[in-house]
Amino acid sequence: MGNEGWYSDPYAVHEHRWFSDGTPTALVRDHGTTSKDPPPETPYVEEPRLIESPVSLAKDDLQRGDKEGSPSVDGVDAVWSYFARTSGF
Repeated sequence: MGNEGWYSDPYAVHEHRWFSDGTPTALVRDHGTTSKDPPPETPYVEEPRLIESPVSLAKDDLQRGDKEGSPSVDGVDAVWSYFARTSGF
């Protein structure tokens, strides 16, 4: 699997369980309330199904730096500007 996000709890103990790098974690969610409950040391009862991906993986969260309307910043100018502000020049 290798994904991260909320999945159906494969142990059928809670509604959802957070997976990190494809591994179930202690973070669980029932009726919108998040709590912790370590995963049982038993095999899965059912195959986990993706419920909700992390926000950072949402398509609208990714923007190109060269997208029209994005401010353009010269890296060298930014470094010199920072240096001048912090070194007393």
